[in-house]
Amino acid sequence: MGIKATGGILNQIPAGVWVLGFVSMLMDISSEMVHSLLPMFMVGTLGTSVLTVGVIEGMAESTALIVKVFSGTLSDYLGRRKGLAVLGYALGALTKPLFAIASTSGMVLSARLLDRVGKGIRGAPRDALVADIAPPHLRGAAFGLRQSLDTVGAFLGPLLAVGLMLLWANDFRKVFWVAVVPGMLAVALLFLGVREPERHHTTKRTNPIRRENLKRLGSAYWWVVAIGAVFTMARFSEAFLVLRAQQGGVPVALVPLVMVAMNVVYSVSAYPFGKLSDRMSHTRLLAIGLIVLIAADLVLAQTDHWAVVLPGVALWGIHMGITQGLLATMVADTAPADLRGTAYGFFNLVSGIAMLIASIVAGLLWDSVGAAWTFRAGAGFCVVAVIGLSVYPHRPESKQVK
Repeated sequence: MGIKATGGILNQIPAGVWVLGFVSMLMDISSEMVHSLLPMFMVGTLGTSVLTVGVIEGMAESTALIVKVFSGTLSDYLGRRKGLAVLGYALGALTKPLFAIASTSGMVLSARLLDRVGKGIRGAPRDALVADIAPPHLRGAAFGLRQSLDTVGAFLGPLLAVGLMLLWANDFRKVFWVAVVPGMLAVALLFLGVREPERHHTTKRTNPIRRENLKRLGSAYWWVVAIGAVFTMARFSEAFLVLRAQQGGVPVALVPLVMVAMNVVYSVSAYPFGKLSDRMSHTRLLAIGLIVLIAADLVLAQTDHWAVVLPGVALWGIHMGITQGLLATMVADTAPADLRGTAYGFFNLVSGIAMLIASIVAGLLWDSVGAAWTFRAGAGFCVVAVIGLSVYPHRPESKQVK
C-alpha cells in the first residue's frame, strides 16, 4: 500500500516540477565537482588558512542568499520566473572555468561570488515556479522531489570528482574544467523543457517591496524567516565537513566521498520527509530535524577518525532531508501567491546574513581552539532553536495560501 500510494503521488506531480528537479540535479553535479574539492584546493594548493576558507564560503553562500531578494522581487513584479532562472543557471555554468585558472585565494573568491550570484538569481524564481506549478495539496511532495533530485546531483558530483582525481593523479584543475559540461546541460534543459504557467493579472503591477505589500507578509511568514536564520547559524558551510574528513588522514582523492555519503542520505530522505510534511505538524518536524543536527554535531566533535566522521555526516544528511524542503514549503504556505518570489528573497536574505556570520565564527573557532569546538558551537545554536520552537507561542502550520 505504501509503495502504491507513493507512486500515485509521484504520478500526480506535474512534469514541470520533474524537469526543474533534473535541472537542479545537473547543476549540482557541476557545482559539487568543484565544491567537494575546493576547500582542499585552497588549503593545500593555494596555501590559504581555514579562517580564509570560512570567510570565502560565508561570503559566497550569503551572496547567493542575498541576491535572491532582488531576483525574487523582480520575478513577482514581472510576473515571470523562467527567464531569471535561465539567466542564473547560465551564469553558474559559465563561472566554472574560473576555478580551473585560479592562482590565488582572491581569484577563488571572485569565482565563488560570481557563481553564487548565479545561484541567487535563479533560486527564488525557481522555488516560486515550483510553488506556482504544484497543486497546493502536493506542495510538500513537490519541493521534496525537487530537493531529492537536486541532491542526487550533489552526490554524483563528488563521485565524479573522486574518479577523475584518481584517474588524473589529483589534478584539481582538470576536474574543474569537466564541471562545465553538466552546467551547460542544465541551462539547455531548463530553456527547452519548462513551460511557465500563465499568470492572470487583475490589478496594476506594483513594487512588491512597497510597505503595503510587505504588510501582507504576516507574522506566520516572519516566524518562518526567524527559524530559518537560526537553522543557518547552526548549520555552517559544508566545507567544514570536507576539512574534518581530511584531518582524519583520508587520501585527498577520496575526501569527496564524505559529501557523497551526506548527499546520498539527503537525497533518499528528502522526498519521504517532504511528503510527510503535507500530513504532519511542521513545527514538530522542524524540532526533529534540529535534534538530528545536534546529534550530528556532537558526533563530529568527538574525533576526526573516518569511522566516526561518516556517521556524523550521515546524520547531517538526514537533517538536511527533513528541513530544507520543509522550510521552502512553509514559506510558500505562509506567503500570498503574488509575493512568493519576494517572500523567498527575504527568507534567503536573512539566512544569508546568518550564513556569513556562522561560517566566519566556525573558521575562527577552528583556527583558534580546534575543529571540535566548531561543531560544539553548532550544537549550541541547535539547542537555542529547539528551545525557541518549544516556548514560542506562535506556531504556524500549513495554511495553503493561494
